[in-house]
Amino acid sequence: MSSHYEQLVERLGFGGSKRLLALLEYLLSPDQAAICAALPASVEEVAEKTGLDVETVRTNLDELFVKGVVFPRGSFVERSYYRFARDIIQLHDATQASQKLDQVKDRRLFQLWEDFCAHEMYPFLAGFSKNLPRAMARVVPAYQAVKDFPDLQPWENFHEILKAQEKIAVVPCSCRSRSSAIGEGCAYTDEPSKWKCLQFGRGADYVITRGSGKPLTLEEALELSDQIEEEGLVHIGGYDRSMFFNTSCQCCHDCCELFVSMNRHDGDLEKLYAKSRYAAYVSTDDCSGCQNCLERCHFDAIDLVRTGKKYKAAVNEEKCWGCGLCVLTCEPGAIRLKAVRPPEYIPEAAG
Repeated sequence: MSSHYEQLVERLGFGGSKRLLALLEYLLSPDQAAICAALPASVEEVAEKTGLDVETVRTNLDELFVKGVVFPRGSFVERSYYRFARDIIQLHDATQASQKLDQVKDRRLFQLWEDFCAHEMYPFLAGFSKNLPRAMARVVPAYQAVKDFPDLQPWENFHEILKAQEKIAVVPCSCRSRSSAIGEGCAYTDEPSKWKCLQFGRGADYVITRGSGKPLTLEEALELSDQIEEEGLVHIGGYDRSMFFNTSCQCCHDCCELFVSMNRHDGDLEKLYAKSRYAAYVSTDDCSGCQNCLERCHFDAIDLVRTGKKYKAAVNEEKCWGCGLCVLTCEPGAIRLKAVRPPEYIPEAAG
């Protein structure tokens, strides 16, 4: 008979994985593994299934909620009915994106995640990407690169997306926290500054209640948005025109689990992140050849080409996702965004 840990490994889609088994053994006590294996269920049902008393079950579920392993149905405050993480991405993000973690004290957790990601999760995600019927999310252009466009739609205006939210919170990025904890760091944002992953609505309620994140006022969120763009991180939004989604990641190609998995294992990034309606273009006459835009591009869409006696930037439109980050550091203003797809390119919000 398989252990409770092995049952959970199987449920996450990685049956037989010794690396994920080691990670779960680190995260969960034997009683907690038994509790997770009994989910979904109410506190009382878990007690009946496991033979543990109700208060022991409740205490452990509260701890697992804070750890990011189990998730309540309905109220995050009352927490009477729970489920285990629905998939490996949810477990990855929730167990690492928390202000309660210390990069030194909890380094072993981050190391176990890195070992599993590098050898199993990244190849899985690359293969998974090729079978998706459509993208899971889309790139939202940097507000500072498109704010003066007369045809800018609200669902591609990151400031308007923020203004539409009833509640906003922020957590440390799971991917960036891990890369820093294992000594790799991030080329785009300062080491102490990992508070970049934005949570909206119910997502904000979740991270505030379990103490993994902190609430933001609208003014704080707008200021953080501008900082994110200046540092060179890509806004990720919902796939369609809805202004309401739980999470907006702020990604870079050296840390992000999806960027890294696609790049290392030949995945299909466009099946995960749809392009914005925009693409960058260069006014060759104005380009100084400084190469700032090359360093800002996460999509390998910009090259230097010889133009007369000088090398100038040139954009491969097919590779450009229209994030607009290159625009913000072009001192002569030679690189700009242009609309290359109509508003209809972004589908109507579902339901």
